[in-house]
Amino acid sequence: MNPAARVAAILCLQGAVGCGSSPPSTFYALSAESGATKPGPVHTLKLRRPAIAGYLDRQVIVQHVVDHRLGLVDTDRWAAPLDEMLERVLAQDVEQRLTGSVVFTEDGSILADADIAVEVDVRRLDIGDAGQVTLEAEVAIVRGDAHAPLAARTIQLRQVPRGTTTTALVSAMSDLVGRLADAIAALVRSSVASVVPPVAPPH
Repeated sequence: MNPAARVAAILCLQGAVGCGSSPPSTFYALSAESGATKPGPVHTLKLRRPAIAGYLDRQVIVQHVVDHRLGLVDTDRWAAPLDEMLERVLAQDVEQRLTGSVVFTEDGSILADADIAVEVDVRRLDIGDAGQVTLEAEVAIVRGDAHAPLAARTIQLRQVPRGTTTTALVSAMSDLVGRLADAIAALVRSSVASVVPPVAPPH
């Protein structure tokens, strides 16, 4: 055994954790949250995949941003890409809130044109200096696939997590995504009702 290999072997034996091993990762997923329901003003709505800020675009969950520094726990990871989860969960949340409307995603297998589309740009989703989870997003409602703008709004939401664990953080994030769906549903109803015929009630 050469000297370098001998030193590596000694360090391996002396370390508290064996060489080549690491703590197991825990994987988390956002979940859909129910909200108040009202009739939707359109039959079909397409949710385009949300854009997310670059600092969020990673498998490791960003716990907080304090003093311009990211707080990360390397073993706490998203179970799927964050933008993909946001797209799926937001679609479920918005459809639940707009009864009579069908919400499908841009990346899904349905290729039909929709009455309107929703575009979302998530700029922030983390815990800040005040200890609150903050979700900040730009939302635009456009008519069909023509990108004709109907409405746009900046939405800022905050919530204190029910604990200091990653589970509590992800639960608070899911709640905020549900509240974002509330805001999107309200924006859809207010911006579309005057330009698109309402959904006919079932017979």
